[in-house]
Amino acid sequence: MTSTITRRPARRPGARQFVPPQHGAWAMLAVPWLAGVLTAGFRWVHLPLLGAWLAGYLCSYYVLQAVKTRRPARFRAQLLLYAPAAAALTGLVVAVRPQVLAYAPVYALLLAGNVLYARRRRERALLNDVASVVQSCVMVFVAATVAGTPPGAVAPVFAAVLLYFTGTVLYVKTMIRERGNPAYLRASVAYHAGAAVAATLLGALPAVVFALLLARAVLVPRFRLAPKHVGMIEIGACLLLLAAVAA
Repeated sequence: MTSTITRRPARRPGARQFVPPQHGAWAMLAVPWLAGVLTAGFRWVHLPLLGAWLAGYLCSYYVLQAVKTRRPARFRAQLLLYAPAAAALTGLVVAVRPQVLAYAPVYALLLAGNVLYARRRRERALLNDVASVVQSCVMVFVAATVAGTPPGAVAPVFAAVLLYFTGTVLYVKTMIRERGNPAYLRASVAYHAGAAVAATLLGALPAVVFALLLARAVLVPRFRLAPKHVGMIEIGACLLLLAAVAA
């Protein structure tokens, strides 16, 4: 008796090997940078800052994958691509605005936390997600410093972005990984209620946006949505947030 075994062709190296499968991360990269630029004013050095920001994220993602899998050689190509790019662009930003080095200890401390969770293979832990959110939101201050604007001037914008993304961590978990978990749903609704109250201190427009986010946290988990539809809702939420902080 003979049998025919059909084998899939070996997957060739391609662009997908160099792009993390984390679609939500792009909003966490873009929104704080945009919020800082919109409120502090655009300077040409914001462009290399954006390049350094993206390359730094891509490099850190594959560093954490190497730590998690304990197979650094598997990610050599990605690291050899993104690490030099991140270093070169960061060097340019530092040469123009050396004041941005003040944020280096914050990023180093938070990244160390990410490494610890990656070693334990618990990178989806809530505290690790919050650490990543803080890393992202500090970019508001960095973008302001690049523009020569004191950090205090953009502190309300930082607060709004931090409130939003921290809440989004909880909300998205209620929609995907923790769907049907009543404890997470209660935590998400309670957080968004508190954020809506806090947002009244930031102005009328942020208050309206966070009231809508509270309604989202209460109502949307009642529906079974595909991840792409959850993402589309978040794109709209990001745009509302940016409009509010820019105004």
